Formats: sequence, C-alpha cells, structure tokens
Amino acid sequence: MPTMPPRQPLFVLTILVGSFLLFLVQPMIARFALPMVGGAPNVWNSAMLVFQLLLLGGYLYSHALSRLPVRRQVPVHLALLALAALTLPIDLFDLPAAASGWEVLWVPALFVLSIGPVFFMLASQASLMQRWYAASGDAGDPYVLYGASNLGSFAGLIAYPLLLEPTMALGAQSLLWSAGFALLFVLVVLAGWSRRQAAANAPAAEEEDFSERVPPAVTRRLIALWTVLAAVPSGLMLSTTTLLTTDIMAAPLLWVIPLGLYLLSYTVAFSEDGTLARHLTRIAPITLLFVGGFALSPTGDASFGIALAMVALLFLIAVSLHHRLFELRPDPAHLTLFYLMIALGGALGGVFAALIAPVIFDWIYEHAILLVVAAFLLPMEEIPVIGQYLKRGLLGRTISIVLLMLGALLAWRLALASGAAMNTQIAGMMGLLACLGIVVMGSRMLYVAVLAMIMIGHVGYTTIRSSLDGERARSYFGAYSIAETQGGKVRYLTHGTTMHGQQFTDPAMRDEPTSYYGRTSGVGIAISQAAPDARIGVVGLGVGTLACYRQPDQHWSFFEIDRQVAEFSAEERFTFLSDCTPDARIVIGDARLRLAEEPGGTFDLLAIDAFSSDAIPIHLLTQEAFAVYGDALSENGLLLVHVSNRYFDLAPMVSALARQGGWKGAMRMDTEDLAPGTVPSLWIALTRSDDSYNRLIASSTVDWGRLPPPADRAWSDDNASILPLIRW
Repeated sequence: MPTMPPRQPLFVLTILVGSFLLFLVQPMIARFALPMVGGAPNVWNSAMLVFQLLLLGGYLYSHALSRLPVRRQVPVHLALLALAALTLPIDLFDLPAAASGWEVLWVPALFVLSIGPVFFMLASQASLMQRWYAASGDAGDPYVLYGASNLGSFAGLIAYPLLLEPTMALGAQSLLWSAGFALLFVLVVLAGWSRRQAAANAPAAEEEDFSERVPPAVTRRLIALWTVLAAVPSGLMLSTTTLLTTDIMAAPLLWVIPLGLYLLSYTVAFSEDGTLARHLTRIAPITLLFVGGFALSPTGDASFGIALAMVALLFLIAVSLHHRLFELRPDPAHLTLFYLMIALGGALGGVFAALIAPVIFDWIYEHAILLVVAAFLLPMEEIPVIGQYLKRGLLGRTISIVLLMLGALLAWRLALASGAAMNTQIAGMMGLLACLGIVVMGSRMLYVAVLAMIMIGHVGYTTIRSSLDGERARSYFGAYSIAETQGGKVRYLTHGTTMHGQQFTDPAMRDEPTSYYGRTSGVGIAISQAAPDARIGVVGLGVGTLACYRQPDQHWSFFEIDRQVAEFSAEERFTFLSDCTPDARIVIGDARLRLAEEPGGTFDLLAIDAFSSDAIPIHLLTQEAFAVYGDALSENGLLLVHVSNRYFDLAPMVSALARQGGWKGAMRMDTEDLAPGTVPSLWIALTRSDDSYNRLIASSTVDWGRLPPPADRAWSDDNASILPLIRW
C-alpha cells in the first residue's frame, strides 16, 4: 500500500471548525429558548446534560462506524451529515409549554428536538476525524488533535457572548451557523478524499510510532478508570456553574465560563509536550486544600472572589485528571473506544450533577462530594522524608493518628471561629489545616480526611445542620435557605447571595413591609395610592411582602415560576399572604406566558419584581414582554418595575423599552431615612395614561426622578445582550 501524506493541517482545520460549531450552537440555542425557559441556573445544566448525552451518542456512532473500512466510513458519514443539514436553519421546535414541575424533562426534550440531529453529527466529528487521520501510516500520534478539538470548542463558546450575541439578531446567527455547517461539509469531503487509498481494514493505525511510550493494555479496570477520570471534571463543571450562577447571575455569559475552562483543560492536558499540564497538576492538590474548604459554605456567605477561586480550582482539577487520562491513552486501534468512555464519563457526571443531585440534596452538596472524589484521583507528590515516615508500619500509623488528632483540633477551633465570625482566626486555622494537608500528601486517606475537616470546620457544619433542621429547600430553579437573625427577631429567605425577603417575627411587626417594599419605596407609594377596588398583579412572589398593602375590596394575583417559593407562604414559614391576602390568586408558571393568557385589561396595577435577584430573566425585559404587560393592564393601568441590582444597571434598558413602547415613566430611588427592616431600592413606574402619571407624581409626598437616558437599543426576543448593562 502506498504511504499517504498525513495532511495534518486539513484535519486540524476540520476538527477546529466542527468543534467551533458544536459549542457555538450551545449558547445560541439556549438564547433561542430564553423566552420559553427563563434564566434559572438549572436550565443551563439541563441543556448541558442533553449536550453530553448527544455527545455520548456521537462518540458511540463514531466507534461503531470505525469498524468499517475508512473508504466505506466516508460516504456513510457524508450522507448522514447531509440529512442532518435538512433540519437547518436552527430554530426552536414547536413544543407545547411545560407543565409546572415538569421542566426537568421538558427543557431537555426541547433541545433534543431543536438541534438533536446536527449536534449528534457534530459530536462524532473529533474522534472520527482523528480515526481517519490515523489511517495514514505516517500520521503520528492522533491524540494530540484532541487538543485542537477542545480549542475550537472553547473558541466557539467565547465567540458567542462576546461577538455574535451583542451584534446579531437570532435569525442572522442561525444563517451564519448554517453557512459554517456547509463549510464543514466541504472540509469533511476533502478529509475523506485524502484517505481514499487507506487500508481496507480500519485498524491501520496500529503501526503508529509512539516513540518510547508503551500504551497500556486495555482492561476493564482501565476502562472504568477512564470513565471516572472523565466523570468527575464533568460533574464539577456543572456544580461550579450552579454555584457561579446562583452566587452571581444566571446568564449565558457566565454559563460558558466553567464549560469553556473545562474544554480548555483538555487542550492543555492533551498537549504532546505536556509541560504546562504537569506544572498545573503539581499545584492542583495544594489549591484544592486552600479553596475546597469553601465548598460547604452557605452561598449567601460566598463572595465574588470565592466564586472565581472555585472556577480556577475547576480548571486545575480538570487539567490534572484529563492529563492523567492522556497518560493512560491506549493504542490508536482503541481510539474510538477511549473517546467513547470519556463521553460516557462526561454524561454520567452530568446526570449526577443535573438530574440526581437536585432531587436528593436540598443544597449544592454535589460540589463538595465531587471535590472529595477528585482528591482521591489527583496525582500528587509526597513531601520528601515525611511521606516515607508515614509508610513505616507502626511508626507510620502512630504519626498518622497524631496528625489526625491535630487536624481534628484545628477543625474544631475553625468551627468555633466561624461561628463567631472571627475572620482572622478563620484564615489562620484554614491556613494551618491546608499546610497539614500538604504535609500528609504522601498518604491519600490522610489528605482526603484533612480536606473534609476544612470543609466541615469552615461553616460546613452549619450548612449540614440547616438541612437537618429543614431550613433549606431546593427546586429546579435553585437552592433556598431560611434563617433568622438579630436574635430571632427577623426571618429571611435567600437564594444564593440574594435576599428574597424578610419578615419580623414579632406579631406586632410581622405585617410591616420590609426589604425593597417599604412604604417610601416606589412600589409602596404606588400601591398605597391604588383604588380601593383595584386589581393588583405581582410578578415574583418572594415571601409575599407586598400582600400587606392590600385594601379589603382589592383583588390580588401573584405570578411565581417556582412552586417551592409559593410553598414557603402556604406552610406559613412567612405569613404575609395568610395574614393579609388569604384569598389571593397564586399562578404558578412563567409570568410572561401566564400573563399572555389573561384577558386584556385585567389589572389596574402590575408590579414586575423579577429582577431584584441577580439572575436576570432577560425574556421578561424585552419589547415583546412589555407588549404583554401593556395588554394585561387597563387603560389607565400602572406598571411598576423593580430594577435594584448589584451587577446590572437595568434602568437605561427600561427607559429604552418605555420609549419604544410609548410609556411615560418616573423613577423612585429610596435610599434615605429607611424604616427598620427595609433596604435601598430602585423602582420605575410606567404608564400610557397622562392622568395616571400626573396622579402618581402629584400626590406623592416623596420625590420621583426622571428616567435615565435610554440604552442605545431596546432588547427584543431576537436581539439582547447583557454586556452593555454590566456594572464593570
């Protein structure tokens, strides 16, 4: 058989383009679906689970196809690519809206039906192209091309929020992506043509020259190890995403960061040189000790710095475990099996983090569990001399017991300091425990034990106790915590780092409006001035604080997407509803979809309170959404929009939407002389009625300000980007 030229640049380009398209389409289809699914963190995790399962299917297809001769693989693959292209351009499948509680199945079904065929075929590209590349006798090690695959994937993820989303409408994005798919088809034709004279039997790559490296024998134990090494980083990527989007914001811009770094870790780990991967592997177990200790900290106590540290830890662990995978790669004859097991591990990690954990845990415990499992798998170097002593029979066991007792003492002191919020002592105890963990790195069990002590000592015990006491709850839309402060005088509800409401426990004070809804806030003023028989609608229930503005003949409706939030009031964990509006209508489901079902002119006042959380549901802040609000309001109706937010300046966008829709507006910033239990708030009042506008402003005893200059472009379902609104 004549020796074929390797054509490496062609295969690198084909793999890069395929992977770029594969991971460009993920945030794109999520953006398409945003008006239907909202911005909850688990929406992205559900999407990621679908992508991982389709990726597994693609690798399974590639593995099965590789059993054929390369000359037969090419026409089969090209025919299936052409069939998948018939589903283009990309658009959402017309699937009926999800019933409340079934989002965990409905969201995956929507993504599968919308992009399943093209994603499935793209998922097979990387491993199949490497297999075709290896069919040439002088091609070299094909595994290094996997780095190019993940580099393309990383580029696709970053390109979407930074380039496509801010500059293109969804229709243009879809057409551009379809053109990229056509380019890929041409590249696959050229790659297949370059292997037209490959050997009749697929395992031609067994003749590859691996220099001095001897590939390991493929055993069941090795296959299981491949799967686990792939599963842990995949699960960590999703659990880190949950932490990040819960603590900061749920938006595609942040969704792609953990996934992008996860993919980039493969590029680093599967490098032929491997120098950077080895350096990062050395520091990974040390970083795990210093950062992993925060894994059980209540999210409300977390900070932006801790969130970023967790992202960095994800990258280090992923590089370390993926580099170990690379070191255990088999002969190219088993290449597709190797990638199939990687995909299986990725899917299993996704199933655990996205499906199992939210059902069995009332908090994000999966993150800490995966970090502990990673501690069992990370390559680590023992401290010279000390590591040898730990292995010396009775002496080693004695030293181990002494070190464990020392660790337990330090963890106890850490717990006391954490309970008293003594930050200096907390830092000192965590540092000492981390140093102890470094000392015992020669013993895997001791290392893991010290890591667990740091996690539990640093308020981890508080998190666990809160779960045992029933103070936590978790749903598809996030993890919630109920706690009391000020000596039990105030009970509050948090979702991540965001407070969703609070209530005084004193019977004489418990119906007094608190947090963002005080009597001098924009919404407090507007509702107080509403007619005695007004029809009031509120989007976002929270703890029900606004309910106690109700007058006897008014009719109130609350729209809440998460049934769990409504249950807090139904169980009277918070009593605003039961005390003030026991007959209020509670509508469960996405507010925009439910409001669209209401008869026109249903409400005299509609308060949109869905943006005080840092998880911004963009689909509630578009031209189409404001059209729905306008239809739901009466002729003289008043729309109140809550735009208090730590990370986004939403007021210019509301101003732009008001200008686009012909609304008149004023802004109330309530920051001075706040009543007990209230916090600063920013509300915008909008109406299309001159009478309503003049009545609100003229009768107010406090100042209303003008709307700020509008944003350059009002958001629409077809074109919206959060980048211009971020408070950098």
